[in-house]
Amino acid sequence: MSRIGKEPVELVGGSEATIADGVITVKGPKGSIQQKLIGVISIAQEGSTLQVSANDDTMFADAMSGTIRALVSNMVQGVTVGFSKELDLVGVGYRAQSKGKSLNLQLGFSHPVDLDIPEGLEVETPSQTKIIIKGVDKQKVGQFAANIRSIRPPEPYKGKGVRYSDEHVRRKEAKK
Repeated sequence: MSRIGKEPVELVGGSEATIADGVITVKGPKGSIQQKLIGVISIAQEGSTLQVSANDDTMFADAMSGTIRALVSNMVQGVTVGFSKELDLVGVGYRAQSKGKSLNLQLGFSHPVDLDIPEGLEVETPSQTKIIIKGVDKQKVGQFAANIRSIRPPEPYKGKGVRYSDEHVRRKEAKK
């Protein structure tokens, strides 16, 4: 069995879980998240812990037990603490501004780029060159950050583009 799948998930910080009809719902102070379960996996709740186990001895069930356990652990962390990603805009004239449910980006194109902010996410722009994405769902936060970065990824010669704040861009020497 998967080593990760064997570890129990602790329900901390006022979070509670309900399992019904093949769906697990985790509620906490920041919100609630649902995850559909696969038939080869079962989750048992014992007090304030959740134990994920595989229903059969196949390799698929073993792999999915670790995957579902990691997803449930991320759900508990998301509803108690939350997730966030920070993006930096590097380049002359590169700006970001959040207006309600849309994010306006000026990234050196001839037109501004407007993105709709997905449901359940918060986008802050403390400065014109910094974007902070917050939410309870780790997958949504990461995917929206990746979508923003894909509009203008950092290039290796001048380093211009949208990058994660902890990302290191390897610079290349220009042709001589």
